[in-house]
Amino acid sequence: MSEALWALGRGTGVVALVMFTLTLVLGIASRSGRPLGGLGRFGLNEIHRTAALTGVGLIAVHLASLLFDPYAQLRLVDFVAPFVGSYRPLYLGLGTVAVDLLVVVTVVSLLRHVAGPRVFRAVHWLTYLLWPVALVHGLGTGTDAGSLWMDAIVVACCTAVAAAVTWRLLPAYAERGRVRVARVVAR
Repeated sequence: MSEALWALGRGTGVVALVMFTLTLVLGIASRSGRPLGGLGRFGLNEIHRTAALTGVGLIAVHLASLLFDPYAQLRLVDFVAPFVGSYRPLYLGLGTVAVDLLVVVTVVSLLRHVAGPRVFRAVHWLTYLLWPVALVHGLGTGTDAGSLWMDAIVVACCTAVAAAVTWRLLPAYAERGRVRVARVVAR
């Protein structure tokens, strides 16, 4: 049974990284207002939201399976207080920080109508911190780090995020946003 919990914990962590990479890339793409892959803005936003909630669910399973796995020896305090774990405390602590950030982003996103657009936007910027912190956590605590298949996943995720962030920083991205705002203001 413990081997199954260990495999489930590892697998959900890896797939969560992929889902949050997709979420980050789609968030950047949807913010541009450009259609992507034939999807309109609303379709893109729906896939973004679904990927994010799927990632949150995977993290819940990741945490639960590792909590009950006797090999991992995690305690409840390891999930809320960073850097107090006995196994690789720095990297485990980064995972705790990532979970704490994820909880804040998720709660504010689900209560977007209550929090308002400014709070939502400000908190959503935390995803630019959450993603690399979670990545470093996985590389530091993951037992599959350094394997060829895991390295390929990490390289693909990093490449996708770097490409999306680079695209967001291009002047054409900002100009597209100004044109969209100008149209809304002109109406």
